[in-house]
Amino acid sequence: MNDRSSLEYDPAIVQPSTPDQARWLRGLARQARVPLALASAAPLLAGCLLVFQSWLLAHTLEAGFIQRVGRDALLQPLAWIAALILARAALAWMAERAGALAAERIKRAVRQMLMRTLLAAGPAWTRRQASGELAGAVVEQTEALDGYFSRYLPSMAAALVLPIAFSLVVLPVDLVAGLLLLATAPLIPLFMALVGWGAEAASRRHLRTFARLSGFFADRLRGLSTLKLHGRAQAESETVAQASDTLRDRTLAVLRIAFLSSAVLEFFAALGVAGVAVYIGLSYLGYLDLRTQPLTLQAGFFCLLMAPEVYAPLRQFAAHYHDRAAARAAAVQIEATFGVLPPLGAAMPQPPDPGRDTDTEAPPTAPQASGLAVQAGPLRLILPERSRPVLDGLSLSIQPGEHVALLGGSGVGKTTLLEVLARLQTAEGPLRLDGRPLAEWPESRLRERVILIGQRPCLLQGSIADNIRLGRPEASAAEISRAAQRACVTEFSQHMPHGLDSRLDPRGHSLSGGQAQRVALARLYLRAPGLILLDEPTAHLDEATRNAVLDGLLDFARGRTLLLVTHSVEVARRLPRRLRLENGRIGAAT
Repeated sequence: MNDRSSLEYDPAIVQPSTPDQARWLRGLARQARVPLALASAAPLLAGCLLVFQSWLLAHTLEAGFIQRVGRDALLQPLAWIAALILARAALAWMAERAGALAAERIKRAVRQMLMRTLLAAGPAWTRRQASGELAGAVVEQTEALDGYFSRYLPSMAAALVLPIAFSLVVLPVDLVAGLLLLATAPLIPLFMALVGWGAEAASRRHLRTFARLSGFFADRLRGLSTLKLHGRAQAESETVAQASDTLRDRTLAVLRIAFLSSAVLEFFAALGVAGVAVYIGLSYLGYLDLRTQPLTLQAGFFCLLMAPEVYAPLRQFAAHYHDRAAARAAAVQIEATFGVLPPLGAAMPQPPDPGRDTDTEAPPTAPQASGLAVQAGPLRLILPERSRPVLDGLSLSIQPGEHVALLGGSGVGKTTLLEVLARLQTAEGPLRLDGRPLAEWPESRLRERVILIGQRPCLLQGSIADNIRLGRPEASAAEISRAAQRACVTEFSQHMPHGLDSRLDPRGHSLSGGQAQRVALARLYLRAPGLILLDEPTAHLDEATRNAVLDGLLDFARGRTLLLVTHSVEVARRLPRRLRLENGRIGAAT
């Protein structure tokens, strides 16, 4: 391996930002108009106060040193100067707070949009992606937008207006000083733009490296035990170290360009300020006589005070210029990860309300226990990782309230079929639930009426009761207790220190596979679905517990449609209808 880790794409194929990504960033800015307007307007107002402060300070110095005005007469202008300094400090604080508020709103909106994109894509798509890259897009890439909205956009407004405005204010006081400032100030944005192209390219390479390293590290961490068993731990550690070195090199490249941009700015700013200072000094010494009237202390000192302030907004703009490059690179990376930029709405996205449907059809006022009819086929589905179709001409008809067992060998597509029925996978061919095309079901209504419990239920860190309550957050303690008893959760929870209030490790690692399945079934018992899809719900249970769990399940499923995937013939015999999936098609089981 040479100087570049294989984890990173060649820079030549790292795509530059496009107009669509720039429009997307502008669209995000429009969704936080008020705080961004405050953050941009505050520096402009502070600039106006600065002009008055500098003029008043120059006038006070001339009155004190040249006109010999008494101390008492100077107290009032000094008080005004102090008030202006405090007002400018308050405006700077307000601008910082408003910019931070705008950035936080936009980052929250982007994360909500990305999560909605993930949910819309479904688990079939997310399983084919590197989890580290998806997490990096939601966390790191979104966080990279912070500086663009909190610092870059407000400083851009000040950099566009204040240098020219200050130069025009100086122009009537001293023509030469004003022209000198007007001539040197535009050179800084020109050279910053030239440097900015390199900064954006370096930021894209840096963020791409970071995203790929996140995915690489997450995958290696997940398979750490396997790597250790096969003696690959040391080799993978060296690969991670090499990838980390690549990330370090990309980070230093971004910093080098940022320092170069600052050096260019400081060079031209120093030339401008020094030019004004030399001109004012030579005029006072009598070596230059370019004015029709003598240069007063007030006029000269005012020009000296305003000269560095002409470049101050540009200096601040340059300090935040890399934030623009980072934000545009983040937009490139988000689009590369998700295949599309999350769509922008007219209003700030709000968290979905589980009690409100987005479809025009209102949800029922009371839970429905009636079963759903299933009419599917012929269905065809080819997964990207397989060369042959998983489902090939499959047809399935289940009547409302019917209980069906689905048998078949490992890998024939039983789990995939359940995911298709739950609209987590998309197959070619007609598929109707209760006579309505599955694609036309509104999301919240579908999730209310169709329940899928897979072989590895998701458990969160918290108590057993908290995990059961995920089925219906408003469920009472008595309802949770009844659901736990029906799912035989109490058989093992009563031996734990705090019963149903016992805490689980992250992802429920403190429970066995069978215990986790029973917690998932307890969630089911808090719902009122019309179609229940179960994938090996009794695979990890002993015979006595399996029969008890099936008794509770079949009792709950009375009047509801049930499709249960199992390898156990004994379990299948408990259901009145048995089917077998082979070669992508369904037939009757013996």
